[in-house]
Amino acid sequence: MPTTYQSWGNFPKVSQRTHPIRWRKKPLPLPDTPDTVLAHGLGRSYGDVCLNDGGILLTTRSLNRFIDFDIDKGILCCEAGVSLAEILDLCVPHGWFLPTTPGTKFVTIGGAIANDVHGKNHHRAGTFGRHVLQFELLRSDGERLLCSTTSHEEYYAATIGGLGLTGLITWAEIQLKPIYHRAIQAEFIQFNDLEEFFEISAQSDQEYEYTVAWVDCSSQGAALGRGIFFRGNHVTKDEIPKKWSVPSRTFTMPFNFPRFVLNRWSVSAFNWVYYHKQRQKSVSKLVDIDPFFYPLDGILEWRRLYGKGGFLQYQFVVPYEDHRIIKDILQTIAASKLSSFLAVLKTFGELESPGMLSFPRKGVTLALDFPIKGAATFELLDYLDDMVREAKGAVYPCKDARLSPRNFQAYYPQWTEFAQYIDPRFSSSFWRRVLSEQ
Repeated sequence: MPTTYQSWGNFPKVSQRTHPIRWRKKPLPLPDTPDTVLAHGLGRSYGDVCLNDGGILLTTRSLNRFIDFDIDKGILCCEAGVSLAEILDLCVPHGWFLPTTPGTKFVTIGGAIANDVHGKNHHRAGTFGRHVLQFELLRSDGERLLCSTTSHEEYYAATIGGLGLTGLITWAEIQLKPIYHRAIQAEFIQFNDLEEFFEISAQSDQEYEYTVAWVDCSSQGAALGRGIFFRGNHVTKDEIPKKWSVPSRTFTMPFNFPRFVLNRWSVSAFNWVYYHKQRQKSVSKLVDIDPFFYPLDGILEWRRLYGKGGFLQYQFVVPYEDHRIIKDILQTIAASKLSSFLAVLKTFGELESPGMLSFPRKGVTLALDFPIKGAATFELLDYLDDMVREAKGAVYPCKDARLSPRNFQAYYPQWTEFAQYIDPRFSSSFWRRVLSEQ
């Protein structure tokens, strides 16, 4: 029977069947029909890379077993359906942390590899794929490939950031990073415009492991690009707090908000309040890893804020040298009256990803959330796509639900090389869309 599995952005609407994967040592449950399959973890991709309209999803959450954990070296081996939250629960008490982490811990390790996720420490650690030591890739013909930098290197590169198209990752081994405590020595700094952001960012990237900024996308004129910069480091051995309580409170968004709640006036009001709630230019304090890295995870089903119509997340990266393009894009968004409710700005470092189709590269990245307001929303993002292409940047496939084939293929000219490693029985709604002729 068709299921209601959807992406986190709740767009597009699709119909697909599911089959759970419970044992990593068993063959893939392929249908007798020509229908394609696609691995599906926790479904936190915003667009359609985790969807297979008309096909089959191989749900991997039952592959949730830890295989080995070397506590002395911080090397963890687990099945692909284990979540980052489960890894943290196991490893943090033993003094280890994820080498890099996205803004949610409700992601499977298989999904983290397939989308080559990145985090606040990209300028220091690069992408998640850089810390994957090896993994097993199960192909539809039954072949099992042990992939690493020295074994089946081409499939290692194609699978990291490969959007789940090269086969099923059954297990993976990653290198964790040592920490002394779960507390972060954090600082929050107001900045008045984009120029000040770049000044703070350049200095912070030298002194802090984690850097990112919230931007008020509704501001214009002299306040264009204002926001709050977040930076932090893990506490040292001498800074370990004597007492510490782990935040445990979560709130579940109980229902879908009416579409009219998020409009340009309410978003502008929220942004004004959020920017001005910090009365001092700079505030320093100890923060737990949960609110520092995963602030939205404290609000379960927060996507309901955007209503039944869903929302589109849009993340792009452009070369660092050209600050003007960020200003132009923010001016375009502000003028459109389709303000983004959440906007995150960060600089990427020079460390290259091992992934053939990975998104992160040296530059400046901006991530935005737009409630779907009909054709106007899609027209705005199409226009931004062209701006990003002309700036020789790229849009993040993991968060996309509407890119044109023309722009995707311009952003990722290596897609032709990547395509030869796709498993013939694997496909996704995203891949069929960006390779269509329309």
